[in-house]
Amino acid sequence: MEIPHIELIMWSAFGLFVMAMLLLDLGVLNRKSHALSIKEAAIWSAVWIVSALLFSFAIQQTLGIEKAGEFLTGYLIEKSLSVDNIFVFIIIFSYFKVSPEQQPRVLKWGILGALVMRGLLIGVGAALIVRFHWMTYVFGALLLLTVAKMVLLDDDSFKPEDNPLLRLFRRFMPVSTQYHGESFFIRDHVGRLLATPLLLVVLVVESSDLIFALDSIPAIFAISHDPFIVYTSNIFAIMGLRALYFLLAGMAKHFHYLKPGIILILFFVAIKMLIVDLYKIPTYVSLIVIGVILTASIVASLFLQRKAKSDAAEPAEEKSDPQISRRPSEDYQNGRIRPLTRIEKKDDIVAR
Repeated sequence: MEIPHIELIMWSAFGLFVMAMLLLDLGVLNRKSHALSIKEAAIWSAVWIVSALLFSFAIQQTLGIEKAGEFLTGYLIEKSLSVDNIFVFIIIFSYFKVSPEQQPRVLKWGILGALVMRGLLIGVGAALIVRFHWMTYVFGALLLLTVAKMVLLDDDSFKPEDNPLLRLFRRFMPVSTQYHGESFFIRDHVGRLLATPLLLVVLVVESSDLIFALDSIPAIFAISHDPFIVYTSNIFAIMGLRALYFLLAGMAKHFHYLKPGIILILFFVAIKMLIVDLYKIPTYVSLIVIGVILTASIVASLFLQRKAKSDAAEPAEEKSDPQISRRPSEDYQNGRIRPLTRIEKKDDIVAR
């Protein structure tokens, strides 16, 4: 009876913390929408990571080290998948020509929508797993399907214009042809209400997050069936997504080995779910495996980037004629270089 009481306190503390951080991040410090500088993004990314580690420590002190390990493992999975989200955001913003000043507003509404959407999906998923044990195998199969999709489809396969929600919205709501600052709605010269393209971008971001949630939430349930652990690890990763976007948006293309690393992580988690009745892989083993794969992917990507830079900086070797020495006097004496005749000099002058 004591554990549910403690968990209720942790739920309350988590809710208050998220509300306070949202008000601080989105309502106070960044009230005026602006593109975060690298320094700001790095500071906020560090704040969210440290907050997650402190929350993990609080879980360890109240719910035990096993729960803390589950939280960290789930957080690592969701954090790695959130980097994959950044690639999609880059495509969306590029396709709709969203300016850097407008991007924070879109990401803010995307995060707020994700908080609600993830809560609903996690609640449904937890209820299904508790009621139907075989749903564990369904989630494992869904993860294998996600792995196959990531292997077979390239990043260019995502096309925002094919989004069904976008087509449905345009059928019932007229849309203006240009942006109007950060406004989602405007009125035309006859007073008709129009949506702006910025609202369309928010819809595409939200629908994309729904797809990512359907891919990532089963992965978290492979680590824990506790809704508190699943939801909090998800939310801590999502809350830092806006800062992570501005930190990595310009560098995302250099993480060549991150996607293979994510594929390996999802494959490992899928197998973990599918063999749960044969062998239950300990939480600490999952944490080590996922941590090693993620670290190796990042280090390998950075090494490849460094190697590419060194190769590009390396000056091209000058090609020299082996028949001509570097001493003109010797070449002249050996007959390799002969003086121009008067005719050649005259022709040369005329040619000039």
